[in-house]
Amino acid sequence: MSSAIQANCDAAVAKAATSSSPAQYPKLVLAATILASSLAFVDGSVVNVGLPAIQKSLHANASDLQWIVNAYLLPLSALLLFGGAAGDRFGRKLLLILGTALFAASSIVCAIAPNLSWLLLGRTAQGIGAAILMPNSLAILGASFSGEARGRAIGIWAAMGAVVAAAGPVFGGWLIDEVGWRAIFLVNIPLAIGAILLAWAFIQQPRGKSEKQSLDFIGGFLVTLALGALTWALTVGAGHRGWTPTAEGALVAGIVLSIAFVWMENIRGERAMMPLALFGSSSFVGLSILTFLLYGALGGLLVLLPYVLIEAGGYSGTQAGAALLPFPIVLALTSPAMGALAGRTGPKLSLAIGPLIVAAGFLLLLRLDAKGNYWVDVLPGLFVIAIGMAGAVAPLTTAVLTSVDSRHTGSASGFNSAVARTGGLVATALLGNVLAATGTNIVGKFHFAAIVCAAVSIAASLSAFGLIKNNQA
Repeated sequence: MSSAIQANCDAAVAKAATSSSPAQYPKLVLAATILASSLAFVDGSVVNVGLPAIQKSLHANASDLQWIVNAYLLPLSALLLFGGAAGDRFGRKLLLILGTALFAASSIVCAIAPNLSWLLLGRTAQGIGAAILMPNSLAILGASFSGEARGRAIGIWAAMGAVVAAAGPVFGGWLIDEVGWRAIFLVNIPLAIGAILLAWAFIQQPRGKSEKQSLDFIGGFLVTLALGALTWALTVGAGHRGWTPTAEGALVAGIVLSIAFVWMENIRGERAMMPLALFGSSSFVGLSILTFLLYGALGGLLVLLPYVLIEAGGYSGTQAGAALLPFPIVLALTSPAMGALAGRTGPKLSLAIGPLIVAAGFLLLLRLDAKGNYWVDVLPGLFVIAIGMAGAVAPLTTAVLTSVDSRHTGSASGFNSAVARTGGLVATALLGNVLAATGTNIVGKFHFAAIVCAAVSIAASLSAFGLIKNNQA
């Protein structure tokens, strides 16, 4: 379900890549980038469906479930820009292969994990691998094609993201029901092997020597620590233990580390992983706020809805995965029309109205209860959310690329992609009370979360109305 949305967000990274020379084997290069990116897409959507089974198998509590998701999202969010810069420094082909290999190895660790600690270790390594492979896969895609061929290649890549979004949760749910939750991690292995073999054989190293850029190690270290401290503080503070002195201390540490990160980025200037010059554009600021809030609301839904359907509604894993199926289908069918509309009216209107429609969809999900009917109580809300997300996401890629000058398009697109993951990271950290609920109480907690997500979506709309300029196409 998230893959179709994330694919549109990540497409900006491919569009911002500098075209070097046409690929000698373009179809095989495209296949390699699709397989590599699918690792992150499949893993993100399938694990959410598997949370109830993992909870029972490893005797996990609500906080543990949050970390099963966030142990992956934390390094991915923090190191996405660093992974792209490392590819520019050491070679995108090499980093793509190394990131994919790390993802495959860590998937095996997750599959055989004897306890929760080993599973979290594997999930963290998966996040690091994804942070390395994703930006380099997209940069290779963008650099290997030019002109109309590039547009077609990116369109095919995004369409495959929608296919993965549709098939992943259903197939993963079936594996959980028939084989067990460990099997969902083993699905990554053939994908990784295929991506590595194709990349090794058919992706060309760029000719000539490009200027080697220094890596922002300190920035990457500081932002990882900052996000880690903030995530831990929010997970504990929003959970049943509340805001203990330790949680408050972690929150303060996270804020201080965040300030230190911004200070360091200011010192490094154009050599920073997040150049502060990006924020001289009010449109870019508005797009970043919108992305964080809207993807945060969606990220909360992606974790909660299958969990509630399984725990309160008695759905099997397969049924919970299939329940999400209309979302990517509606999104894929409506995005072209929404994109065309944004092209005629400018992105601001679509980016402002889309989140309002999403908010209405969340409010429709208040009909969900333990004994409710899927077609009446769940599907309408998902349908409306998909329409709203299509309206917001379709013009987002172009809006991000045109909100900054040409020197910063690569950084802007990478940052926007990282912000989308960070929104999901923060949202998951705030779900402790819902995941800890039992019986019919979980439905009431879900309703409260849906109301919060609706309010957050309205705030995303306000950021578009107030900050985004409509002089972009």
